[in-house]
Amino acid sequence: MDIKGVEAFLLEFQKSDPANRIPAELAKKPEYAGREIYDGAICAATGADDTIWAELSKNAEANIDMSRPEEWLPGAKSVLSAFMLFSRWITEENAGGGWPSDAWLHGRIEGQAAMNKVTAALADRIREEGYEAVAPSLDPRLKIFMSGGDPAFTSNWSERHVAFAAGLGTFGLSRGIITKLGTAGRLTSIVTTLPLPDAPRPYSDLLEYCAKCGDCIKNCPPNAISVENLKDHRICDVYLSGIRKEEEPYYGCGKCQCGVRCAFGVPPKG
Repeated sequence: MDIKGVEAFLLEFQKSDPANRIPAELAKKPEYAGREIYDGAICAATGADDTIWAELSKNAEANIDMSRPEEWLPGAKSVLSAFMLFSRWITEENAGGGWPSDAWLHGRIEGQAAMNKVTAALADRIREEGYEAVAPSLDPRLKIFMSGGDPAFTSNWSERHVAFAAGLGTFGLSRGIITKLGTAGRLTSIVTTLPLPDAPRPYSDLLEYCAKCGDCIKNCPPNAISVENLKDHRICDVYLSGIRKEEEPYYGCGKCQCGVRCAFGVPPKG
């Protein structure tokens, strides 16, 4: 399996697997039943021995404590990163307003369930071809813990930093990842012994794709984003906790990914 094969696998999943449809029994509105959650995918890989992993490990600026690829899988050759774009109807329904749309809540919860399913299936496919594969997001060794800083919570694996390392995109002021498909979607990754070609990393700065237009700043209900300090995750976490309390088992916000210039692609500068 190569990169094009991985993308084809993801797109076929979006087309044919029921997990990429909102179940009628869970639909928050009748018209949502059966609608697609994801529509579009992009992936890339970088070597497990790339020097960027040393830069990300115990990265003070990012405030993460990244385990290196070989800690997840001894003998790893590549780290595969994939981004699946939310269907446009989900993103557009969540543009504007101060409370997340029902469509976005489905994308966050049923969408993550779908992402978990396709990640596990992709890892199985790689194993079927005779290689080893570990999906850190599904691994019991994944740790989420209090950081003592901002963000208030961190982990030993960051899908966003993996995407940056693999050349998929850079961060925005909201600290989401901006890819050529946009920023409104979900990420996953797999550490594998399958040797995949390194994707070019067409940037050097963490915020290179960000136009610093301020759309996400204006859209953020709790005012957690600024040009100077990027995103204060502590403010965001408090707001999300309020949404979870009202919407449980659903939660999410996504206003910084919707109705913004980077929602569906890399925005032009200026």
